[in-house]
Amino acid sequence: MRPAAIALSLLLVAGCGAAERPYVPREAPPARSSAAPAEETQVAAGPETVEVAEGLRARIEWPADPDPLLKVLVDQYVGTRKAVVEGRRVYKQGLELDAAVQASDWVAAFADEQWSMRGVGRLYDLRVSARVGKGAQIDACVDESGIRMVSSRTGKAISPQPAWLRAPYGQSVAARRGDDGVWRIRTYVTSRERCTP
Repeated sequence: MRPAAIALSLLLVAGCGAAERPYVPREAPPARSSAAPAEETQVAAGPETVEVAEGLRARIEWPADPDPLLKVLVDQYVGTRKAVVEGRRVYKQGLELDAAVQASDWVAAFADEQWSMRGVGRLYDLRVSARVGKGAQIDACVDESGIRMVSSRTGKAISPQPAWLRAPYGQSVAARRGDDGVWRIRTYVTSRERCTP
């Protein structure tokens, strides 16, 4: 898959978004087991820095009184970026079939190009925009202007860098709570958010 195709696949889950909140880094708490229901995990308000993989970090800006369901989208963001750095072709953790196919296509595109990521990505304006019964929509803004694409073979920066790294974009997912009490992403939803840095 060519870089343009990777950008197109990102745009399928991208949009634009909301006002920026200031960021102050702090250390990440221990990771939650993916088998635990989202409601059982307490999430502290404020900024958090997560070590995704060697050379790649994520800055998560948790809102005041964060809904634990937000962790579903955050885990997906961190997990897919880690899969890219590891050169994997499949990613399905915390995802149902449609979302697993979408995420696996996305990470496989990087493996095909022999691309990896370095730097710092930022996830902000996290919110649960809809919640009905066992379903919910979770939204966020993503700023990856601090990330550089590098060759997974040489470690050198790709030139030119993809245009989609330059501007923040929205990411939305539809999640469903299974009979086992675990929330999983069912599908990626086209975001209509206008995100600003």
